[in-house]
Amino acid sequence: MKAPDRPLLYAHPAWLILIMSLAPTVGLGIGRFAYALVLPDMRDSLGWSYSAAGFMNTINAIGYLAGALLASRMIRHFGLAASVRWGTLACVLSLALCAVSGNFVVLSFARLLAGLGAAAGFVGGAALAATIAQSQPLRANFLLSLFYAGPGVGILLSGLVAPFVLQGVGPGSWWIVWWAMTLLSGVMIVPLLLAPLGAGAATERAASAGFSVRPVLIYLIGYFLFGAGYIAYMTFMIAYVRDGGGGAAAQSAFWGLIGVSAFATPWVWRRVLALDRGGLSTTIILGVNALGAVLPIFGHSPILLAASALVFGVAVFAVVGSTTAFVRFNYPPSAWPTGIAAMTIAFGVGQTLGPIVVGAITDAVGSLSFALNVSAAMLAAGAIAAAFQKKLERAPGPLVPRASE
Repeated sequence: MKAPDRPLLYAHPAWLILIMSLAPTVGLGIGRFAYALVLPDMRDSLGWSYSAAGFMNTINAIGYLAGALLASRMIRHFGLAASVRWGTLACVLSLALCAVSGNFVVLSFARLLAGLGAAAGFVGGAALAATIAQSQPLRANFLLSLFYAGPGVGILLSGLVAPFVLQGVGPGSWWIVWWAMTLLSGVMIVPLLLAPLGAGAATERAASAGFSVRPVLIYLIGYFLFGAGYIAYMTFMIAYVRDGGGGAAAQSAFWGLIGVSAFATPWVWRRVLALDRGGLSTTIILGVNALGAVLPIFGHSPILLAASALVFGVAVFAVVGSTTAFVRFNYPPSAWPTGIAAMTIAFGVGQTLGPIVVGAITDAVGSLSFALNVSAAMLAAGAIAAAFQKKLERAPGPLVPRASE
């Protein structure tokens, strides 16, 4: 006799999601975003233009996009847990590659690998987190927010290390920072490798479900604009702080504020994430994100920069969380991995174009401030686009994966 439909139960769902959040902590918080901290020293030491510097995040985004395109296939063949673990291990390897060579091709490959690994870890981890959160309906959005606060840990820790290594060792020490990031990530991945991440056969097979783009096209456009706008801010804001006279302490404080504010995400946005009204929650959070990005336009004062970091940081990862909540509200569990992958693809295309476009604008105009204005405008446009997304009509069916079939 077949067991009745019921949610899968987890002994310690919050702890398990926190452990899974180490995947985006390593893949995104360190693997992607720590590059901004070493970019000024790498640019000076290696003689790069802003376009070349932006390309390093563009190639990372290309890897992320490719990983998102392949995610459903990887999950189908290897399972969610294996995708999370192997993807995060690839990110650690990419950090080590960044430390061993200043060759542009080698560094480009390392950034590409980091993107591939981060996408695999993120899509698999987000699908697992959504499944675990669904087993706790009253706390589902709070639990999901714990996963998306993960990158803030990586941002905070890298911000406490990188600027002071660069200041202490001196110009040209960018490669030492990459070794420090490799060691930090190697320690953080241990719990992820040891934790029982398997979520049952129903979740492992979820990647085969279909996903239609047309009903959510406007939402995907909004998420594309978010990807383009946010990555430009995260790539060049440390350079902006330094150009305004900010030393290691100012750079560390700015970066640390972004990371610290991300910790508030589960509490600040849990009611907004619970809004089952199409793209409304994404519009609200992305609008706040745009506000944070626009503040540096008004100058380099410490108060403005601190406010920008806090407002931007408290919203940036919640935007990503809102897309998972949207998928969870509007699709059956069997479509979650495919739906999250589709969202990640739109995001990946945006963040592929953002850094190199903003870098080219900076080279042409000679002003980081002007380029950052473009970044803020893209975020605002994304918020407006998401507002037009309506709630989808869903066929009747269970809201949770089956415990057994």
